[in-house]
Amino acid sequence: MFLIVAKYLIPKGYRGLVAFPFVFVKNRADKENVVFVNHEKIHLRQQLELLVIPFFIWYFIEYLFRLVQYKNADLAYRNISFEREAYANEKDLEYLKKRSFLKFLNYLDMYMTKN
Repeated sequence: MFLIVAKYLIPKGYRGLVAFPFVFVKNRADKENVVFVNHEKIHLRQQLELLVIPFFIWYFIEYLFRLVQYKNADLAYRNISFEREAYANEKDLEYLKKRSFLKFLNYLDMYMTKN
């Protein structure tokens, strides 16, 4: 994992972006935030499991599906299965050691209304 501060690469309203093997953060302080970094490491694992490009295709398609479902961009983003897994487990710094393969599938609930 390469952790890089890239203030202008990160879209407005977001703090980080992962593109295996890189984690880009908007603010230097986030490099030291263990919960934030763990969230991004969960995304790295997800990308590895799906071989990176399929991850981004799935992410984008699921985002569009959620956007139609919720008619709210933030709610759509927070209900993407990848994000639901990362947010639910970001505080557990041991999570990746015990995480099973393709665990994000457990978070692929088509009828979630709130995260």
